[in-house]
Amino acid sequence: MTTKAITFRDHMKQLLRDRSGLALIEFAFSLPILLVLGLGGFELANYTVTHMRMSQLAISLADNTSRFKEEFVGGSPRIREYDIDQAFQGAASQARGLDFEKHGRMIISSLETNSGGGQWLHWQRCWGEAPYTSSYGVEGDGATGNGFPGMGPSSKRVRAEAGYAIMFAEVVYDYQPLAFGRLLPDVPIRKTAAMYVRDDRDLTRIYTSSGITPATCN
Repeated sequence: MTTKAITFRDHMKQLLRDRSGLALIEFAFSLPILLVLGLGGFELANYTVTHMRMSQLAISLADNTSRFKEEFVGGSPRIREYDIDQAFQGAASQARGLDFEKHGRMIISSLETNSGGGQWLHWQRCWGEAPYTSSYGVEGDGATGNGFPGMGPSSKRVRAEAGYAIMFAEVVYDYQPLAFGRLLPDVPIRKTAAMYVRDDRDLTRIYTSSGITPATCN
């Protein structure tokens, strides 16, 4: 019994002195921390890139709708529902891989002036299934009077000049996390952009297009 007890103690001492598996054990303990840091950094990078993509999408939408027109003999160029649809489709192609149609919303508004010189949100079109509305007004706001201030945050508000139109684009997207969504703000990504219509345009209305359903914001 004494010999067995001594042998057992010797084995335990040898085991305690053994350092051959120490690195593996330390790595096993540190792996969860490294994994969280690595995936968390990847998530943050993806979130930042998504912000940039949404910003570019808003700029593209405002730019394209400011350019689109149909030449019309005997009158100013017109903008059609077809042109609006093409602008939405072009912008959506920039958001491939984000399932934007399901989780996002694009809003384009034509900011003009009313007959009294006040700011007027003449028309508005939307694309995407996310239930968001414009942060700065709905179609028809400012049709009369001078109460409508324009569009955009108060520090960067834009106002149209008489006889001209500004295409004001808003993009809203519910970020879809890859792994660690709880580490990020639980608020939608919102981006805006505004462009003056480049050339003369018939501002009376958007003209209908065969086979194209107006993308109203209802």
